Amino acid sequence: MTRPNVLVFLTDQQRADSVGAYGNPLGLTPELDRTAADGVRVEQAFTPQPVCAPARALLQTGQYQNRTGVYRNGIVLPKDMPTLAHHFRDAGYETAYIGKWHLAGTESEPVPGDLRGGYEYWLGADVVEFISDAYDARLYDGDGNEVRMPGYRADAYVDAAIQWLATPRERPFFLFLSLIEPHHQNSRDDYPAPAGYAERYANRWMPRDLAALGGTAAEHLAGYWGMVKRADEAFGRLLDALTSLGLRDSTVVALTSDHGCHFKTRNGEYKRSAHDASIRVPLVLDGPRFRGTAAPDRQVSLIDLPPTLLDAAGLDVPAQMQGRSILRERDDPDEVFVQISESQVGRALRTRGWKYAVVAPGGNGWDDPDASEYVEDLLYDLEADPYELVNLAGRPEYAAVAAELRARLIARMVEAGEAAPVIRP
Repeated sequence: MTRPNVLVFLTDQQRADSVGAYGNPLGLTPELDRTAADGVRVEQAFTPQPVCAPARALLQTGQYQNRTGVYRNGIVLPKDMPTLAHHFRDAGYETAYIGKWHLAGTESEPVPGDLRGGYEYWLGADVVEFISDAYDARLYDGDGNEVRMPGYRADAYVDAAIQWLATPRERPFFLFLSLIEPHHQNSRDDYPAPAGYAERYANRWMPRDLAALGGTAAEHLAGYWGMVKRADEAFGRLLDALTSLGLRDSTVVALTSDHGCHFKTRNGEYKRSAHDASIRVPLVLDGPRFRGTAAPDRQVSLIDLPPTLLDAAGLDVPAQMQGRSILRERDDPDEVFVQISESQVGRALRTRGWKYAVVAPGGNGWDDPDASEYVEDLLYDLEADPYELVNLAGRPEYAAVAAELRARLIARMVEAGEAAPVIRP
């Protein structure tokens, strides 16, 4: 049996509504929109952890933070934790990782070989926003040597991926390409688009939650849109390379992001909240098994992506993975479970109609992975209030709704591997 190649294109901090296929009117993502039209666009896709390292640990392992231990940034993914690289390599795939890793705890130092998640080829760094800038792209090779790369950072990473793809090989490949765009540049709290790109989008369309709540959107959104635009152009060049190499029709391609961005409207920074601005992300899949396949008419968690990729390659899904392939029929509840750290110790449940979130009073989101007691924090009627502007938590007329969601959230926490907590109204 000839197995397909598999390529994951991961962006960082990208809202779903930055994509034309998800309603953005600015024409930022024609390459992704075209791919979505050919393949599968998951309309309702969500990260289960709206911060970098936990989301990335989950994407590599298909397991919640209760098992990986990675509940916040700075925690090392255990060396013995099986990842997608291990599963694909055991099936005869050649594996490669390029870009941001954020699972080694080394920040600006090279990632040691035993902390690279089992990937064979390596051109990466732990926290690339600490060692690089928009026009100062740097990564470390497999020997730990710094590699400086010309051009805008997203282009540089894609150039490196294209160079790797162009190398003749006898085995199918699994390539995980992890961009930093459109994440803010930490050193100056800015969104550095390519020269001339932010100017195209200044004072144009703004999502309704940002228009209502403000935050830093007026200052930063044009640069953010410009970064999204260039990342899409880079994605298009990558697809062109696959086509020219004769690999396009034999390669499963998945594009998603680790979390969204709320532009300091929900807390003091850009993510780490239960709101859709933090947790809703694009998820597009194309290639073998996806062309001509109907998009799932349900909410999908990124914990479902690892088993989906293995399933698309014709490989068995390991029993320890806690998600389910979207290529399979499902009879579990149509809901998404979210764990929140760093800004708080929080948990949330998103159903089709409701968002319900709780927070641990006195919990330290950096030191405490979970809690035995929570209090209700947020309740949104998503049909009447899709931009989550009116918090209904604590209103007597919604007590019955809250009670049902409370029970469902506790059940999901237990299913994920947590002890059943007390949740106070």
